[in-house]
Amino acid sequence: MASARNHHEERSLLKNSGNSSDSSSDMEEGFATSGSVQQPATRPRGRRAANNLEQKITIPEDDREQVFSFRKLWAFTGPGFLMSIAYLDPGNIESDMQSGGAAGFHLLWLLFTATCMGLLLQRLAARLGVTSGQHLAELCRQQYPRVPRIVLWLMIELAIVGSDMQEVIGTAIAYSLLSNGKIPLYAGVLITIADTFLFLFLDNYGLRKLEVFFCTLITIMAVTFGYEYIVAAPNQAEVMKGMVIPWCSHCDSAAIQQAVGIIGAVIMPHNFYLHSALVRSRDVDRSSAKKVKEANFYFFIESAIALLVSFVINLFVVCVFAETFFNVPAMTIIEEYNCTALGNASSFSNTSSFDLDLRKGGIFLGCRFGDVAKYIWAVGILAAGQSSTMTGTYAGQFAMEGFLNISWSRWKRVLLTRSIAIAPTLFVAVSTGIDDLTGLNDWLNVLQSILLPFAVLPVLHFASSKAVMREFRAGLPMQIAMWMMAILVMGINVYFTFSFLHGLYGTLPSTGARVGVIMGVGIFFAIYTGLVVYLVLSIISLKSPRLQDRLGQTTDMYEVLHGFLGLSDSEDGESATELVQSDRGSDD
Repeated sequence: MASARNHHEERSLLKNSGNSSDSSSDMEEGFATSGSVQQPATRPRGRRAANNLEQKITIPEDDREQVFSFRKLWAFTGPGFLMSIAYLDPGNIESDMQSGGAAGFHLLWLLFTATCMGLLLQRLAARLGVTSGQHLAELCRQQYPRVPRIVLWLMIELAIVGSDMQEVIGTAIAYSLLSNGKIPLYAGVLITIADTFLFLFLDNYGLRKLEVFFCTLITIMAVTFGYEYIVAAPNQAEVMKGMVIPWCSHCDSAAIQQAVGIIGAVIMPHNFYLHSALVRSRDVDRSSAKKVKEANFYFFIESAIALLVSFVINLFVVCVFAETFFNVPAMTIIEEYNCTALGNASSFSNTSSFDLDLRKGGIFLGCRFGDVAKYIWAVGILAAGQSSTMTGTYAGQFAMEGFLNISWSRWKRVLLTRSIAIAPTLFVAVSTGIDDLTGLNDWLNVLQSILLPFAVLPVLHFASSKAVMREFRAGLPMQIAMWMMAILVMGINVYFTFSFLHGLYGTLPSTGARVGVIMGVGIFFAIYTGLVVYLVLSIISLKSPRLQDRLGQTTDMYEVLHGFLGLSDSEDGESATELVQSDRGSDD
């Protein structure tokens, strides 16, 4: 085992050798191996020029020994706010309004808890990027064999496309509300193609200006949804009570489903890949453990501030609909507020209510507080859609570069992702209508829930690996806490997914359709379960040599899985066994 470890480390040094410099070529050519941290030295195929997310922001030096420096915090500020946009996409906003409409203020504590869980997981992703000099997708390429790696990449691409579809839907609905329906939905969907490419020109103005632009969009969301909060004037005592009392005593099945949906909507799979890449834009001397520790410290503070802002914005939306919509019958809304745009009062009973979505929420606010509230709501949705579109594009580019070692121009990446996202969205918008289009959002929230393990498990794997993280590896208490959160999140999402599919099954028109759905879902979940099991066992095999002895195997568990599944070793020339042995050896 020791000889295999030495052989692996020797080859790693040869592969990653180079010189450390502060020039911008570090991002193009990779980082050199320095000190105790290994860093990539290969450049993705097709790379022609570095983009602005590969620029490096200089961290100011301070001769005085300070526990905290605002100058340094400002230098590290940026990646966390870009990351936090995924917590504010149209899918999240819709989940917020449905939560408030279905359960009132009772689920605010769960929203806060989900945000805190997201912060801890994002912290691990950021530490990966800072400490190793590699982002999550690059680490997956290096340490997973080809077949699991390709399937993992496809799952993450599916999450990115699903997120992009939500952003297209939200943006199209925003255009429809702003134009009083004069811009049809299909036209709004098509407009999203042009405006996305328009925002790509921001790449020409530098990384800091790009970060300022995204922060401006977050500010627009804070102002617009904050305005709705002010005019709705929710009961502040109920708001505080909902935040601190973790209980929902009178919640029905719809409220429970929304409670589960909050976690699925808040924590987005591709966001971990994005965050681990964004933090590399700061010029951190990775040969110095002190500098790495400092970077991790400031990135955590910045991420905490950014997610606090996102939580406040989400809270605004929940509270607006908790105060004005919760337990209000549809007939009351239509008759008292003259909201005939939502339907005919005669088609509702005295107790029935609307199924909220982004469009109905905007119309309702317009009826309740005037057209200004509707237009301001639409501006907030538009800002959420546009900002999330750009971060999804960056996440897709990093995923392709990392998993496949291929770099495309940004416009090609946008064209691919947006085309895949627009095709089904446009079909639904043209062939059915607004209700089915907004209902598609529920499907997409379920999709994000299903795919979450393919981000959480790799993060836990590498954050727990001493071969990758060295002295910055997550300690045992943190690992236990992360595993408990991961199991909780994945368990909740499994429940949410099967509840959704059970409801869908009952609406299918024929036996043939039901059989087809069962077969399709069965095939998908067979692949899904196989990959989840593989990722879990890959972590166990790093930490449990005794498990191999109990299995009566002298080879690594990776080889057992490879032999059973017929998988080949990593195409980078390193076997998974050697990587595992290196990790175990570093613990000795």
